[in-house]
Amino acid sequence: MKEAISTSAAPAAIGPYSQGIDAGSIVITSGQLPIDPATGAFPEGIAAQTRQSLDNCKAVLAAAGLGMDHVVKTTVFLQDMNDFAAMNEVYATYFEGACPARSAVQVARLPKDAAVEIECIAVR
Repeated sequence: MKEAISTSAAPAAIGPYSQGIDAGSIVITSGQLPIDPATGAFPEGIAAQTRQSLDNCKAVLAAAGLGMDHVVKTTVFLQDMNDFAAMNEVYATYFEGACPARSAVQVARLPKDAAVEIECIAVR
């Protein structure tokens, strides 16, 4: 069983994919760009973009009845690995206790030329 997750509290999908998938015991978010769902714009700077991407992940998870404390794995895509420390500082504020497993990679380019994109895997 799988069900698409859709919420206006996160940016709409910009292609043939869902904001997230609820598969019962597991919920997976699509990569969340730092798009403000109210304005459609990116905030300025890596810290603000990281915060917005994580807020978007949080909104998708909330639509499935979960919170960031349910996240077991994240993947962070950075346009520039030199932004790692600034991203990490913001990222750390979203998790308490046992932080999720994480991968962080630099990519050549992200959609809409974002500085960061983050995806989450959560369990019930």
